[in-house]
Amino acid sequence: MNFFRGVIGGQAAGAQPSGAETIQKLCDRVASSTLLEDRRDAVRALKSLSKKYRLEVGTQAMHHLIHILQTDSSDSEIIGYALDTLFNVISNDDEEEQDESEEENSQKQADDLGAQFTDIFIKEPENVTLILTLLEEFDFHVRWPGVKLLTALLKSQCTQVQAIVLVSPMGVSRLMDLLADSREVIRNDGLLLLQQLTKGNAAIQKIVAFENAFERLLDIITEEGTSDGGIVVEDCLLLLLNLLKNNSSNQNFFKEGSYIQRMKPWFEVGDDNSGWSAQKVTNLHLMLQLVRVMVSPVNSPGATSSCQKSMYQCGLLQQLCTILMATGVPADILTETINTVSEVIRGSQVNQDYFASVNAPSNPPRPAIVVLLMSMVNERQPFVLRCAVLYCFQCFLYKNQKGQAEIVATLLPSTIDANSISAGQLLCGGLFSPDSLSNWCAAVALAHALQDNPTQKEQLLRVQLATSLGNPPVSLLQQCTNILSQGSKVQTRVGLLMLLCTWISNCPIAVTHFLHNQDNVPFLTAQISENLGEDERLVQGLCALLLGICIYYNDNSLENCTKEKLKQLIDRRIGKENFVEKLGFINKHELYSRAAQKPQPSFSSPEQMLFDHEFTRLVKELEGVITKAVHKSSEEEKKEEEVKKTLEQHDSIVTQYKELIREQDAQINELKEKVSSMTAQNEQMQSTITQQLAQIQQHKDQYNILKLKLGKDTQQSGGTAEGAQVNGLQLEELEELRRQNAQLQTQLTEKDSLIASLRLESAQSADSTTAVSENAELLKELDMMRGQIQAQSAEISQLRAERQDLLRKVETAVQGGMSTAGGAGDAAKTSELEGRLSAQEAEKLKAEVKGLTESRTGLEQQLASANSTVAILQTEKAKLQKEVTESKKEQDELLVLLADQDQKIQALKEKLKELGELVEDEDDLDSRDQFDDEDEDEDEDGEEDEPNP
Repeated sequence: MNFFRGVIGGQAAGAQPSGAETIQKLCDRVASSTLLEDRRDAVRALKSLSKKYRLEVGTQAMHHLIHILQTDSSDSEIIGYALDTLFNVISNDDEEEQDESEEENSQKQADDLGAQFTDIFIKEPENVTLILTLLEEFDFHVRWPGVKLLTALLKSQCTQVQAIVLVSPMGVSRLMDLLADSREVIRNDGLLLLQQLTKGNAAIQKIVAFENAFERLLDIITEEGTSDGGIVVEDCLLLLLNLLKNNSSNQNFFKEGSYIQRMKPWFEVGDDNSGWSAQKVTNLHLMLQLVRVMVSPVNSPGATSSCQKSMYQCGLLQQLCTILMATGVPADILTETINTVSEVIRGSQVNQDYFASVNAPSNPPRPAIVVLLMSMVNERQPFVLRCAVLYCFQCFLYKNQKGQAEIVATLLPSTIDANSISAGQLLCGGLFSPDSLSNWCAAVALAHALQDNPTQKEQLLRVQLATSLGNPPVSLLQQCTNILSQGSKVQTRVGLLMLLCTWISNCPIAVTHFLHNQDNVPFLTAQISENLGEDERLVQGLCALLLGICIYYNDNSLENCTKEKLKQLIDRRIGKENFVEKLGFINKHELYSRAAQKPQPSFSSPEQMLFDHEFTRLVKELEGVITKAVHKSSEEEKKEEEVKKTLEQHDSIVTQYKELIREQDAQINELKEKVSSMTAQNEQMQSTITQQLAQIQQHKDQYNILKLKLGKDTQQSGGTAEGAQVNGLQLEELEELRRQNAQLQTQLTEKDSLIASLRLESAQSADSTTAVSENAELLKELDMMRGQIQAQSAEISQLRAERQDLLRKVETAVQGGMSTAGGAGDAAKTSELEGRLSAQEAEKLKAEVKGLTESRTGLEQQLASANSTVAILQTEKAKLQKEVTESKKEQDELLVLLADQDQKIQALKEKLKELGELVEDEDDLDSRDQFDDEDEDEDEDGEEDEPNP
């Protein structure tokens, strides 16, 4: 306080200090005071002087105030004073209030002053980061001035401040926290801050959107009462528009987050719509704009289609149509609703079909399209409303051939209903109305019913109009040309010429109908050749375009109006260069470029409605080709026709190839199906083979068991006793083997049995080496021809080899105590054992015998050469059989002798036992084990023992 006494009372009574001097002393006090209270008082004084002495405070105290923000952040009161002072220096709001009655140059100076101070403040980016840091402080006296200061900085230098905030760590997140503040003043000012921050910066818009901004803003709108809310709802909607407009990423995020569904309650309008407040009108207008942003034609087609689908599914389109047909809705809201519905249904077949089914609540009910067209052709309706209805009708017919057919059908004689008003009747009434704007709107609407639809262009040629009583009906095409020739207003003629150009383009039949009237071509040439004023240039250009379409799409069906004759007429009456120059008048018109920018008609006055957006596309498409067609000679046209024919032939060839490819595709599909079925069959066969392999494995296991049994019998048998066991115990088995062999022999052919017998004979005869080799060659040939059972034959051969080894072991075991003849007899029994084993294998091969019957004929031919060898072997067989017979006789005799000798020995042992003599049984066992070596000694002992008793 001593400082203030010095400032105020230290001066003489007549010498008051100036504002600059006072501010200088306060700045010195802020810089030099060590007590926080002194600095706080000085900053408070600067705040009170900052509005009146804005320039002095800004130039002298700004760096001191920034220093206070950096050093005294712990004291919220001084920080709040400093922020308020900086806001008063930078903001232009108060200056605007003061300068309302001053001159414009004073306002510009104030704006320039705020921009200069803003540049000084943001010259150091750390200053903006410092403000963002202070926003984390919850104290009201710090956070609220900080929000206002940052908003003022953004208003003054938006782009530079956005760049600083974007690179500041967590800068956007700190600002988003303001929306969650419980104090409405800070939250509402935070909305204004985010509005300024998100203007024109897609990066910040994305960050704000992904900070859950949509959820928070929609919650605030709901809490504030949606369309019935106050200025806060308006601020939220403006922020949403900033986030979504021209930002495809945020639009997709908004749709994927199911936020479109939350917009439906906004448009719930009651029956009593009287007394709408200005704020409600503003809020609902912004809500409709928000819907239009999501389905704008400038968005990507995929995103627009997806949003249109969501709006139909959630019932938003139905709600908008309810507002459209409601009563008591303000005109500007009704106009914006029509524009919104237009873009929601544009290019969406489902939405267009629904809109066609909407009826107005009248008695009797009328389609909404008819009601809207009635407003369009009514000259007493507001101009913006008529433009909106035209845009709605255009969007309804955009890429909607079904809707186009329905509109044209209302003009055809067979579908006209005299008791009701149809869309076609309204369009015809507007087309021939005395109001030029109605003429233009009806002509453009009817042109959209024909856009890119040759079928409806031909159907419209059937329309007949009754002009007056007693006169025959006139076609719609002829009536349009009649109105043109009568010299009506420019707007009417421009609309009719656009309709005719759209109608006959890409439709040779319509061109023929147009040229069939002999007055049309002279009228067009006269209009083009005249030197008219500036206003008529557009009409001349459109007449040139119409005549050029008649040349380009002419099929030469009329002899007097062929392409060549029309070009000659242009050359004589107009001149080709003059014709091209007049044609260029269209795209040089100032209103042409405006209409080409976007589909919605946007004109400030009815006189400016001359061009349609779709028609500008048609002009771009046809202008170049018409110019070329006019300059081409007849020879060039002939060449082009030949090229076209060649291309048509090529297309026909390509079509044939396409059909061939389709047929081949069908065949490939059939083959694929066959392959799949054969694959299934193959899998079944594989399973069958697996089962058969399992059965083979079982037979192998059985064979291995039999082999083990035979091996044990061989080990337990020995000498003469073993031979006796083999010869005695195998009789029944030999009989069974013979029976099985006989069954096998009946199933096989004569040659196979012969080969099998040769194999057995060759195994028995060790001396017949030559016969064995020849017989082996025959067996190899037989195995080669059995390709279908190769795997089974290999396994069988392996089993036979193992069996041969086993039989050789058995044969070796019984050879010790027998003579050569006895060995030959035992070999015969071994062969029978082999036959028994072969019988088991033959059971497996029964299924394969049928397949081998066809191969037997070939085998007979191949074995014919072996007949001579067989004869030799048969002679040798006879000899061997004779020897075998003799050996069998000798063996039988020997067995008889052995039996008698055993009886004698047993009788002698009994007598010795009776006499009390000891008899050793081990000798008998040894004699049995060594049957082969002691056979003769036993005979001698028998002879010596006989006289002893």
